[in-house]
Parts: sequence; structure tokens; C-alpha cells
Amino acid sequence: MFLYNAWYVAALDAEITHSLFATKLLSQKVVLYRKANGNVVALEDSCPHRRLPLSMGRIVNDQVECGYHGLTFDCSGSCTVAPGMKQPPKGAVVKSYPCISRYGFIWIWMGEPSKADESLIPEVDNWGNPDWGMNSGDAMLLDCNYLYVTDNLLDPSHVSWVHQTSFGNSDLIGKPLKVDVSEKGVIVSRWAHDIEVAPFYQQFVRFKGNCDRKQHYEVRFPGHAIIKAVFTPAGTATDTGSYHKDVFLMDSYNFITPVDEDKTRYFWFQMRNFSPNDKSVSKQFSDDVRKAFYEDREVLNAVHAGLKERPAAFNLPLDGGPLQFRRHMQKLIDAENQNYKKE
Repeated sequence: MFLYNAWYVAALDAEITHSLFATKLLSQKVVLYRKANGNVVALEDSCPHRRLPLSMGRIVNDQVECGYHGLTFDCSGSCTVAPGMKQPPKGAVVKSYPCISRYGFIWIWMGEPSKADESLIPEVDNWGNPDWGMNSGDAMLLDCNYLYVTDNLLDPSHVSWVHQTSFGNSDLIGKPLKVDVSEKGVIVSRWAHDIEVAPFYQQFVRFKGNCDRKQHYEVRFPGHAIIKAVFTPAGTATDTGSYHKDVFLMDSYNFITPVDEDKTRYFWFQMRNFSPNDKSVSKQFSDDVRKAFYEDREVLNAVHAGLKERPAAFNLPLDGGPLQFRRHMQKLIDAENQNYKKE
């Protein structure tokens, strides 16, 4: 069900301190903490003796001491102390996971440590660019399978119904979608010409009248979504030259972490090409985007429950991008499983 050799967001960077932080990813329980030097450690959250979660223990000299019998594990997962014994038992070891702090998140590699390539963490365009503003998001828990979230993030059409008072409007209904598939993921995009600016964006665009709008919905494997919104004065749309000087650009970064088969954690933030230091604009962005994402959560939780009872009866043309993503994702999972069997 999951792809293990990949980077996932495990937590917000600010959540990890010199205390034990329990979480769950890909149906695996993990405990994270920050050492005195600031580096983050991620271990299997299970003492191999009686399977008490290590998160119920304590940190001692940058190591984790089990709260049941005092077995102590270092950041590599090796047991360094077994009270009453000269040498720890051979089976006294827990799995450790590579992790990195970047973009305000803690990223974790759940698969083979030797394959944890930092370059595979998606780059954030304009990160640190003084001309671009940023609003930090948070972590939202959804009661649905992660593939329903990637379905939603590859479906520009849904905004006209789910987000009528924010991201969508009726002018978008029926506009054709373009689907591009690569080794990295799937992109669904479209231009809509000479339409009204959707409600959320009206307060921020720097021009009057109708717009040309581009929706760029990209999801890279296993669940890194980059949603680009382009609003430019009507008649100035372009994919080859420079944008109009008054163009509105918003890049929304959304990172999908499966908790288990039925739950998903959703991390996000936005970048924008205006008001870089305006805290009030950042707050407005965060508040409004969060409200829209809660609309998604309500729908996706209900979809998950409904499809557990009865499978979907048919697909629509707008399902092309999500279906392509699912097919390619399954191929990656199957290939990974096959490699494990060979080893």
C-alpha cells in the first residue's frame, strides 16, 4: 500500500524539541526527538523487550531510556545500557530512520537508509527570495486514505463545487484539462480565459476586471503536491514568455503523509509574489486557505467512508490525472516489493 523508499514529512520542525514526540507513518510507530546539538533523531517507537513505546520513556544524554526496565538506545538504535547485564541482548536493537530539517518540516526516510538521497526532497521555488511572501501552514489530520487526497490534488474541477466561496467559481466548469505524466509524477493543468477572478483571490490581485487563470495541479510521487495559481489580466496568458507585470502568483506546497490505511496527515504552506513582509496578508492567507482545506477534509472523510461501503460505479473524464497517478504509484510499490523479495 505504501512506498517506503521516499521522503515524507514526519512533523513540523517546531514540534520536535528535547522531548519525545510520538507519531505514526506508513502504519509504523516512530518516536522523534532533538539532541542537544539540534540534530533530530527518529527511532522505531517500540522497545524490543516488552514492546512498550519508547516515547513513554525519557531522554538521557541524547539517548532514549525505556520507561519499563531502563534499556537505553542511542540515535542509531543500538542498545547501550541493559541494567543488570554486562552486554545487551543481541536482539536489543530498534530501527533508526534518516531525517532532515528543511522548509520548516522534519523529513523522514522510511525505507532503506542507504537510499536516502537528500536531493529527492522537492525544491521550493523562491524559498528565501526577499520579493516573495510566505504563510506557514500546519498539520491537518484527515480520516481517509492518502490516495483520496492525491486524487483531490489532481482534480482542478472540484474547486467549482467544494470551494465556491474561495478558490472556485462557475466560470471554470467544463474547461478542458491537460494531463502530463513523467517519472516524477502527474500534472493536471488548464487555462481559463477572460473569466471572473475567484472570491479568495479578488482581495489580492493587482488589476481590475476579468482574468486569464491557470490552474497547475502537480503531485510528485509519493505525495508531494505543488499547486500553482496564476491570475493575469484577461488576454495576457502565456506559457512561453514573461508574465504581465501585475500577475498574481501563488505556489501552494502540500505534503501528504499516510498515517495508516485510513488516516492521512496533510502539511502545507504557500509562497506568493507580493507583500513579502506583510504579516496581515500572511495571516489572511493562512486563515482562508485553512478554511478551504477544512472543506476538502469534510468531503474526503465522507468519500473514504462511502467508498468503504460501496465501490465507485464509474469514472469521469476529470478522473484521468488521479487514475494515472494511482497506476504509476502502484508500479513503484510493486517494483519496491519485488526488490525486497529478491534481497
